Amino acid sequence: MRPSHLIIIAIVIILLFGASKLPELARSLGKSAKILKSELSDLTEDDKAVTDGKDETKPSEDKE
Repeated sequence: MRPSHLIIIAIVIILLFGASKLPELARSLGKSAKILKSELSDLTEDDKAVTDGKDETKPSEDKE
C-alpha cells in the first residue's frame, strides 16, 4: 500500500467520524485489542494445559 492510499483513508475516516470523535474511537479500539490479546493468551494457556495433561477444567475421578 502506498503512502498516498493511507492519507486518503485517514482523510475519509476524519470526514466520517469528525476530529472530536477520533480520540474516543482510538481509545475504544485500544481497549478491544487489549481484551482480544488477553483472551487469545488465555486460550493458548488452556491448550498447553490440555496437551500437557494438566487440564484443570476436567473434574477429578474418585477411585475407590
